[in-house]
Formats: sequence, structure tokens, C-alpha cells
Amino acid sequence: MVGTGIAMSGDLQRLEEWVGALLRQLSPTERRTLAREVGTELRRAHALLIRQQVEPDGRAFEPRKRRKKFTDKQGRIKRQKAAMFNGLRTSRWLKVQADATLASVGFTNKAARVARVHQEGRRDRVAPGGVEYDYPVRRLLGFSSADEGLVRDIVLRRLGGCNKS
Repeated sequence: MVGTGIAMSGDLQRLEEWVGALLRQLSPTERRTLAREVGTELRRAHALLIRQQVEPDGRAFEPRKRRKKFTDKQGRIKRQKAAMFNGLRTSRWLKVQADATLASVGFTNKAARVARVHQEGRRDRVAPGGVEYDYPVRRLLGFSSADEGLVRDIVLRRLGGCNKS
């Protein structure tokens, strides 16, 4: 599974220490449930960012290369501005894995390869047997200060007894 691939920053390290101290008070089952809830909320937040064509840090994705054939097509879908990664942001490909020690959000199967090419800005074939293209970096997943706040709110809500229903 391709995840966020983030390095531990000072803020993330502090969050991990703070949450770790609170989580030690929970049973493994409660920790797994909390991890699943955090992962699900992070998946929803990142799916929304992908839908809005925005990277986790708030910058817009680099636009798609213009193709003359694409704009000449007839039909409702082809007339609209075609959003990238519509299929990737669905729960079919963007998965949550959680256990008592961690929660991860990432892409699976074929989607993982496509996501990695865009996340890291790699060179890949446009189509099987087609020409190669240097894809620009489009960060689909990452950990932002908004995500840190989301995790903090979920943990506080869960430990405060105010479960979301």
C-alpha cells in the first residue's frame, strides 16, 4: 500500500508523544477502534482534497497538459473540465488499514502505482506501449496541520466520552 511517505517533523513528533501517552490508557480493542476512526476521517479529508484538485499543503495541482483531441470531443463529460484522479479517490482504491498500533491511509493494487508516479513526479508511460511522459509532482497524500488538528479532535472526542454518532 502506498501511504503518505512523510518524515517526522517536530509538530508530528509532538503529536505522536501527546497521543501516545493518552492511548496507553486504552485497551488494544479501543486503540484499534480509535485508529480505524482516525484513518477513516483522514481518508475522507484526503478524498475531498483530491476532488478539489488541491495538495495537502493547500496548493492547487499542476494542471493537466492540454490535449486538442480531448477538448474537441462531444458530450457532457468531455465539455466539463475533466478532474484528475476521480477514480483514485474512491474507497475502492484509497484504503484505511488500522490496528492497535497504527492507522494508515494509502492506495492499493494498480492505483498504488499510478499514485506513486504522481506523488513523486516520476516518468511513466501514458498508455501501455505508448510514449513516456515526465509527470509533475502532484501530492495526493500527506500530513498537514489540518490533519493534525483532525487527529487531535478525534482523540479528544473519543477520550472525552463524546463519541460521534
